[in-house]
Amino acid sequence: MIKVNRLKGLSVLACFFYTCQIQAQDRIAPAYPLITHNPNFSIWSNTDELSNSTTMHWTGADHSLLGMVSVDGKVYRFLGKEETRYKTILSAADEAPYEVSYTETQPDGNWSSQDYKPTSWKSGQAPFGDDDKTVKTLWKSDNLWIRRTFTVKNTSNINDLLLKLNHDDNVEVFLNGNKIYETTGWTNKFTYIPVDKKMLKSGQNTIAIHLANTAGGRYLDFGLADKQKEADEGLVAKQTKSAITATQTSYEFTAGNIDLQLTFTSPLLLNDLKLLSRPVSYITYAVKANDAKQHAVKVFLGASSDIAVYQPSQPVVAQRYDTGKISVLKVGTKEQPILQKGADDMRIDWGYFYVATQKNTGAVQYITTGADAVAAFKKGMTVSSASEGRSLSLNTVIPFGTVGSNKVERFIELGYDEVYAVQYFNNNLRPWWNAAGSETMNGQLVSANNEYSTVMQRCNDLDKEVYATALKAGGEEYAHICVLAYRQSIAAHTLVKSPAGETLWLSKENNSGGFINTVDVTYPSAPLYLIYNPELMQGMLTGIFHFSESGKYPHPWAAHDLGTYPKANGQTYGEPMPVEESGNMIILCAAITRAQGNTDYAKKHWQTLTTWVDYLTREGLDPKTQLCTDDFAGHLARNANLSVKAIVAIGCYAQMAEQLGEHETARKYRAIAESMVPKWMEMADAGDHYALTFDNKDTWSQKYNLIWDKVLHLNLFPQKVYDTETKYYLTKGNKFGIPLDSRKSYTKNDWIVWTATFAPEKEQFEALIRPLYIHALETPSRVPLNDFYDSETGIRENFKARSVVGGFYMKVLADKLRTN
Repeated sequence: MIKVNRLKGLSVLACFFYTCQIQAQDRIAPAYPLITHNPNFSIWSNTDELSNSTTMHWTGADHSLLGMVSVDGKVYRFLGKEETRYKTILSAADEAPYEVSYTETQPDGNWSSQDYKPTSWKSGQAPFGDDDKTVKTLWKSDNLWIRRTFTVKNTSNINDLLLKLNHDDNVEVFLNGNKIYETTGWTNKFTYIPVDKKMLKSGQNTIAIHLANTAGGRYLDFGLADKQKEADEGLVAKQTKSAITATQTSYEFTAGNIDLQLTFTSPLLLNDLKLLSRPVSYITYAVKANDAKQHAVKVFLGASSDIAVYQPSQPVVAQRYDTGKISVLKVGTKEQPILQKGADDMRIDWGYFYVATQKNTGAVQYITTGADAVAAFKKGMTVSSASEGRSLSLNTVIPFGTVGSNKVERFIELGYDEVYAVQYFNNNLRPWWNAAGSETMNGQLVSANNEYSTVMQRCNDLDKEVYATALKAGGEEYAHICVLAYRQSIAAHTLVKSPAGETLWLSKENNSGGFINTVDVTYPSAPLYLIYNPELMQGMLTGIFHFSESGKYPHPWAAHDLGTYPKANGQTYGEPMPVEESGNMIILCAAITRAQGNTDYAKKHWQTLTTWVDYLTREGLDPKTQLCTDDFAGHLARNANLSVKAIVAIGCYAQMAEQLGEHETARKYRAIAESMVPKWMEMADAGDHYALTFDNKDTWSQKYNLIWDKVLHLNLFPQKVYDTETKYYLTKGNKFGIPLDSRKSYTKNDWIVWTATFAPEKEQFEALIRPLYIHALETPSRVPLNDFYDSETGIRENFKARSVVGGFYMKVLADKLRTN
């Protein structure tokens, strides 16, 4: 367990279950997991003080959970902040339709001035863009000029004028002829840009925009908003501790004369698929007096209906009802567009979000607008004032009665029913817990209520086990980053059954394309699942096998992905990665065989594996120009690390053939792999290291693919290779890790863990791991663990909340397979 104690004047990284302590900072994570189930139901806090920011979906959209406690009538906020509220001055298309004048030809004269007459311009409805599924007016040229005239009756009561803008890509914006904004690049959601309100007139106004497309997509929507004054801050509870374990994040607060412990538990037990798939998390409150006196206490939770929408402008319907022993609030969009959209930066807008609590505690639930939630609690109002609208608040008040020195505990459940989770080759699949369609979300909530004590104990036991195992494998700093990775990796997947009844554990490639079941995301994620449930590891490969074996993917190599989440209907990535993905699939099949102690899975797919390994024997040793998993670095020919993958994969195939009793096949492919190793060493030899590419000895790279040679005991590469590479890596270290290779200073922390795991000495492993621990504590990028960042500054290049951090468990896997 990772925790911080601020009361003693010293920040401490402590193990809850052990006596060892090491000095650390107040921060223990770049972002703190609160509710973590799958890519749709994933809520985080991005600040060390839980009350310092609005809680967010992993994409960065507000998914507000607001917590307050009343102590003898004084109200203290401890969870989240009220969302920023905006009053519309000029509607964008997400609020109301509007038309503009536009041209795609460079206009003459001062086209941005208020007096300009766009006589030859066309008229069109916003938004503009090149995707006919999401826009009203198609725009496919390189430039777009737009003018919009509107009237404002009175500007004197505007508090804080903002331009509301969503653009792709380069944009310049004028208000009444004055340039108010200009930027290169693009957004994928609305941003709010401050504007001098003196530029807005009472009466007629004009916004003029020039948008230039330089790459990728096209999009434009805009409006004006008034940022409302923040409500009176009131009292804020003092946070005194924070802690993270594999399945739980907890905080401790002092609120006047009581102490409050708050725990978020997502019971992600990988060896129990029934519990793993139940989309219900717990928020537990434990309160007691800190002055040996009696105090009247009640706790408030306001959960935003925005948790159930893609955009806050979508209307929702909410209700309250009772079932069994619990009281329930439920909300979902009016539209319910089930599985109708897929994208990376996306929130679910179908299915239903639930807040449930025990009736026998005297809890009261009601629904208000988001803007009214806090005032209603402070005034003691507990009657619903809304059931339809936008950005509603699902409110729960739990009375603790009179509280003394003895701790009193209550809990609330948060759940999400997706109804249908993914589309798999044009079949809409329900989530695992309701695969047959005979279960209900009410049943899941009631079961979660009835099993609360048992589930919490099982989570505590798992937390203890995960930490102790990682601690033994790599020390305290390594255990820290493993704990941070556990829930994040799991919550980037969804669990379903295929139409044939097979387990499918499908990842979303968060913040790097949004693809579903990407093979080179599966590959780095694998160690966590090989350790705790190889059936889930199979579930990460089965869909890719089906894609090839059904004839839908007719190439002699493995596919890159199955589509764009949540639609797994076939690859949507722009091009194949033949050596990369074929090698990944073969290596991971061998790892499954080793972890399970049988060849059943490999035997089932042997013909396909043979097709892929034959491709690698032809093309793998000296790869032609193609992408590897580090596709952000661009195409590369003669990639030495990609060659390692091919060699290791061929060795893995030989190992599986031997285990299957196909001894002649095993000897054949083992000989091929062995013959490639000295050729690789000669081609890659750069003296004190091995090169990035065979044709440039002035380069270097992390050879993280070597790790499987060690972990699966293939014994293909001599120890000299590991000794040479590790010694060289240790000369390349920056503050936040060794770079990925010699081209740039950026790095991937999952690959660093793999590289560190084959280091010959414990001290070398620790030296390579320590910068990753420092990065978690010091990175300026406050997002769920980022795996791709600048090794000098710690600032993320891209990526967040991805499943690949499951690769941090490689050292644990290596130790486990060494003893098996």
